[in-house]
Amino acid sequence: TGTASEEASSEGASETAEATAAEETTGASETGTESGTDSASAEGRTLVVYYSATGNTEAVANYIAQATGGDLFELEPVDPYTDEDLNWTDENSRVVYEHDNEDARDVELVADTGDNWDEYDTVFIGYPIWWHTAPMIIGTFLESYDLTGKEIYPFTQSASMDTEQFGNSIAFVRENADGASVDDGLFARPSDTQTIDAYLAENNLVQ
Repeated sequence: TGTASEEASSEGASETAEATAAEETTGASETGTESGTDSASAEGRTLVVYYSATGNTEAVANYIAQATGGDLFELEPVDPYTDEDLNWTDENSRVVYEHDNEDARDVELVADTGDNWDEYDTVFIGYPIWWHTAPMIIGTFLESYDLTGKEIYPFTQSASMDTEQFGNSIAFVRENADGASVDDGLFARPSDTQTIDAYLAENNLVQ
């Protein structure tokens, strides 16, 4: 059956083990819709926040944390998603309900973030693509904090690697990251380390 996780897109396609020719993203950043100029890696600490349903986003998060010297923080819902919850083909599943009902989109987290939030200038946000965009749990996290002055670097991947869905997810992050400068983001599978390395280097984020 189809799922809403990293392992399947809304088209039901299976994720391949090896990377395809993923397009490298640019280093431009935005606050809302205005372009920024500088990387935030020179000063302050780096936090790599991620939500992963099947382990693919976690793999990219671990790689980024190691390359940047960043601290890892996993977003965990109080009520974890089961395989049945993630079955987007079932109109009664949890992800379908959350998608269709705005009042169900505030997903309670075990913890909103790690300690010393104010010490982090650079924050990576990782997530799978659900319903053609970022999961609601990402909005819950972003809306929980004062993001003023933070540099946000989204990263994601999906089975279909549909760039339109990637763009939708970046727009979602920007809508919920009030006061932050949100980069154009990274769209790469865990195995595509060449694209990941290039993105980090372009943004001066390598340790």
